[in-house]
Amino acid sequence: MAKREEAEDGVLLYYKYASVPDLSHLFHFYDSNCKSLGLLGRVRIAPDGVNVTVGGKMSSLEKHISIIKSNELFKGTDFKLASCHSPSNERVAKECGFTSLSIREVKELVTFSPYPFLKSPAISNAGRHLSAVEFHSVLQNGGNSLEDNGSDQNKGLILLDARNVYETRIGKFQTPNVETLDPNIRQYSDLPAWIDNHSEQLRGNHILMYCTGGIRCEMASAYIRSKGAGYENVFQLFGGIQRYMEQFPDGGFFKGKNFVFDHRISVGSFDTDIVGSCLLCDSPFDDYSSRCRCNNCRMLVLVCDSCQEKACSKYICELCQKHRRGDMPVQIDRFHPQSTHESGAGELRSSIPGHITSFPVLSQIDGDTSPRKLQILCLHGFRQNASNFKGRTASLAKKLKNMAELVFVNAPHELPFIYLPHSPEPNNGPDESSSEQNCNVSDATQHCPPPRETCKKRFAWLVMPQSDDSAGTDWKVAEEPFDPLQYQQQTAGFDESYAFLKTIFSQMGPFDGVLGFSQGAAMAALLCAQQEIDNSIQCFRFAILCSGFSLFSTKSIWGSLNCPSLHIFGNGQGKKDRQIARQASMDLLSLFDKGSAVVIEHESGHIIPTQSPYIDRVKDFLQRFL
Repeated sequence: MAKREEAEDGVLLYYKYASVPDLSHLFHFYDSNCKSLGLLGRVRIAPDGVNVTVGGKMSSLEKHISIIKSNELFKGTDFKLASCHSPSNERVAKECGFTSLSIREVKELVTFSPYPFLKSPAISNAGRHLSAVEFHSVLQNGGNSLEDNGSDQNKGLILLDARNVYETRIGKFQTPNVETLDPNIRQYSDLPAWIDNHSEQLRGNHILMYCTGGIRCEMASAYIRSKGAGYENVFQLFGGIQRYMEQFPDGGFFKGKNFVFDHRISVGSFDTDIVGSCLLCDSPFDDYSSRCRCNNCRMLVLVCDSCQEKACSKYICELCQKHRRGDMPVQIDRFHPQSTHESGAGELRSSIPGHITSFPVLSQIDGDTSPRKLQILCLHGFRQNASNFKGRTASLAKKLKNMAELVFVNAPHELPFIYLPHSPEPNNGPDESSSEQNCNVSDATQHCPPPRETCKKRFAWLVMPQSDDSAGTDWKVAEEPFDPLQYQQQTAGFDESYAFLKTIFSQMGPFDGVLGFSQGAAMAALLCAQQEIDNSIQCFRFAILCSGFSLFSTKSIWGSLNCPSLHIFGNGQGKKDRQIARQASMDLLSLFDKGSAVVIEHESGHIIPTQSPYIDRVKDFLQRFL
């Protein structure tokens, strides 16, 4: 009997919010302890705590718990230990992170906001914990058993699910006479915006929150309470659905299965009723083991075995169908450049006015077997626009025409017109300057601004803090000559750019990759970091960063980024890049995992070289994704 228990596999989940005095010391502890016990899975260490999901032999997991409990830092931690079978297959194990041990230092334990510059709410302000029994009693009594901190005794009860939509598909609380809200979000970082948009619906009510294990409710409840008067009465299920189902094996008020982020995939109760349904045929189905994903946003979708055999293995989730007004075909054959006579062009263009130059659409042509080209979203540099960046990358597009389609958009920050009294030294490439030297000013001694009608609007992804990035109606003289280090101060405006690009991804995607030039490369790197933070959604599979730089100088912000990346920049010899220093591009490179990064150095200044051998290496990189 003892030998059987020793050989039994298990999984352990726990988190702890606490101030971590020495990240490096804790990192080395987990590295040594988990390796010595043969534990596999994910460990995330942040200044505000730890989040752990590991698997191994039950005896090893129990030893790990015993050692952790001896550390005062983990006092009061809720360790969720369960016996289970080994992963059903290698693919499930790999996707769930159970083929290796991954220990990472991260900026924060839970990324609640999609914007790296927005401070998360204080966890000390989180909602009051309710045990599984208390939570059940509140639902049973319609909230009458809750303590009311306000004077109004007629507050309603709202049950709020803090999980992602693919989790709620297969299981959720269903309680008669209790208003239940499902935000229908793709990823946790979308929850703050949903809360903001529904704040009036939440105000003045008892808000009862739940998630898988409790960690997401900590931050989300604190965010709601931070809104002040009318939002004081927020409560959360301690230990999440997992502890509730342990207390109520028949499921209680929870119907279906609890989605979990390990190789078990989901955990059910004695009640075998199926809540989920197949995306294609709508028959009852709740098994994610096939790991089918939306071809647009990469979110998990439910597709029954029968439909998997019939379909082409490419699917569109309900959220992507909703964004495209429900008229998208489920199967995607290929992409075509948008032409002006195709239906739907006016609708999509009007939703993002003035920012789209060209974009792909889903083909609905039966029997079209042409190879699909890679779709690459291109982000221009500072004080550029989609049109001129498209022109300056025409050679690149031509040489890649058989394998990729480049899609260009304007950044959301429109910049004012400025000029220098004397024409500056000729620029090295197709990017930023603090003058409008790209406006075809032919007179080198010109003191007056060129005619405004000859110049197109200029845009930026990032701007100077407190800068006036609104477009002007007149020219103004530049305050000083071009500063080659100006990019180091352009750190504001990310929120607007990220929100804009999320719309681009949802309405114009899917994209296989993103290409950024100079400031566009800095923005692309930030997008890679956002994907790294929440891997439940992936907007693209690779990044091409040309003459790029990073807003951050160390890896401690996110750790190494695993997104496959191609870095193209000058080697500091020959015709040097006068706008972005080679070291700045090297610093950006250092943020990416060495095993997934490819480097092309050239001697051509601030441009994207398209001659051999450089273009051949670009093609080699792209070939991996075809």
